[in-house]
Amino acid sequence: MIARLQAEAIKAALAQFPVVVLTGARQVGKTTLARWLWPEATYVTLDDPADAAQARLAPDNFLRAHPTPLIIDEIQYVPELLRHIKMAVDRDRRPGRFLVTGSQAFGLMAGVSESLAGRAAIFSLPPLGVSEVAADGSTETSDALLWRSGFPELWQRKDLDRDLWLGSYVATYLERDVRQVVNVGDLRDFDRLVRSTALRAGQLLSYADLARDVGIAPNTAKRWLSVLEASQQIFLLEPYHRQHRKRLIKAPKLYFADTGLLCFLLGFRHPADLPTHALWGAVWENFVVSETRKHLLAASQRPSMWFWRTAHGAEVDLLVEVAPSAFVVVEAKTAERVDARAVRGVGELVEEYGASAVRRAFVACRTARAYPIEASFPAMAVPVAGPHGLLSEL
Repeated sequence: MIARLQAEAIKAALAQFPVVVLTGARQVGKTTLARWLWPEATYVTLDDPADAAQARLAPDNFLRAHPTPLIIDEIQYVPELLRHIKMAVDRDRRPGRFLVTGSQAFGLMAGVSESLAGRAAIFSLPPLGVSEVAADGSTETSDALLWRSGFPELWQRKDLDRDLWLGSYVATYLERDVRQVVNVGDLRDFDRLVRSTALRAGQLLSYADLARDVGIAPNTAKRWLSVLEASQQIFLLEPYHRQHRKRLIKAPKLYFADTGLLCFLLGFRHPADLPTHALWGAVWENFVVSETRKHLLAASQRPSMWFWRTAHGAEVDLLVEVAPSAFVVVEAKTAERVDARAVRGVGELVEEYGASAVRRAFVACRTARAYPIEASFPAMAVPVAGPHGLLSEL
């Protein structure tokens, strides 16, 4: 069992709420974590057709047959069961009755919002973060996670062939999850969309451009992309657009939840190929943004994250809100040594919103040790993880 940063928060929630909901992409370790945290609970998975049929056709009998405390795995297969869990909870509001997991967050969260509002604590489990893989947070650890991916099985079983495992993951995801979420007429088109999406990691999202490259309608591209987002394979980073003087970009940027999967979809077959490729900057930015998001999720915080970009090209890669209209700002650079040019966009952000908008400024780069950057405002170059890395400073 790889220790997960959210474990204690989930355990605390079980002591306070009658229902805890744990979402996340396939194979990120939801079931393993749930059963490890709650070994005394009854366990049932709706991935089992017989159990799913009983839950769908006779939900009250299903709940009586599986006494609480109860872990219900893969609830997305029978989302209507949530209404019956609500009724059971309304009859008995004791904490620690149900732990529910699901992989398709869109449909699941719609059901949770309708049925379990005020009754459930909700957690989203991302792939493994760098501090969960190794406590040292070294550059070597970051590189290993960036390449191998954050799926726990690839770390529990070091003998597994990474390419074979990720290839099987993509194939299974396309065949199984996609067909259940949306009616995709041609899986080859969807596969092309997934790979075209990987080419746009760290870039502004244009549904029209994506649709043109795949050969589908823009509305189809938007619907299919929402499937990737709902199943937590990707996430969108919205722009911060409180406008003063500058005209600001309004389109979101697209990132993958896991950089190992991103590298696989981009066609890289050896980690040594990354630093010399034109896409290395986008992959590194994706890694910095996704690790920050994992860190905030692990702290049970809503990831209040944006980027900032003007129509004239001034940009800051990441803004993490720490108070109303006040941010920790982060730039992602692949160099080991950086100077004031790396924080030029931060300077324009300060000019636009004032010095109070920037609480701290960091450049997450390839350095092994943090060092100050000479600029008109305090700024530090930092590794992603480790004692003085970006994540610890957040």
